Amino acid sequence: MYLRDSGLLHSLLGIGTERDLLRHPKIGASWEGYVVEAVIKKLDPSSVHFWATHNAAEIDLVLERKGRRIGVECKRADAPRLTPSMRTAVRELELDELLVAYPGSRKFELADRVTAVPVVELVG
Repeated sequence: MYLRDSGLLHSLLGIGTERDLLRHPKIGASWEGYVVEAVIKKLDPSSVHFWATHNAAEIDLVLERKGRRIGVECKRADAPRLTPSMRTAVRELELDELLVAYPGSRKFELADRVTAVPVVELVG
């Protein structure tokens, strides 16, 4: 099951404070749900999908918007890195761009068509 509503996830898991969240093993799932929901609301895409292969490559969000195919990967890390899954997704899905949403403050390129973007910039 995948919950996009991080508040509902926190309630179901009994997470009541920020401290509880920071210590909880599902903090990554909470971050991902928050980012996915915020991106969908902000970008208002015509279609939204999750993508995964049998070889364990996956991208959190693939969306179509204004004739472009955009991937969004959620990374709760200070300095996200390019992964094999990202390379595979850009190639196999023929993405126009892959945005790596992270909690940092600086936008930077990870590879051709792959950019780390602060989540506040992406959804703000």
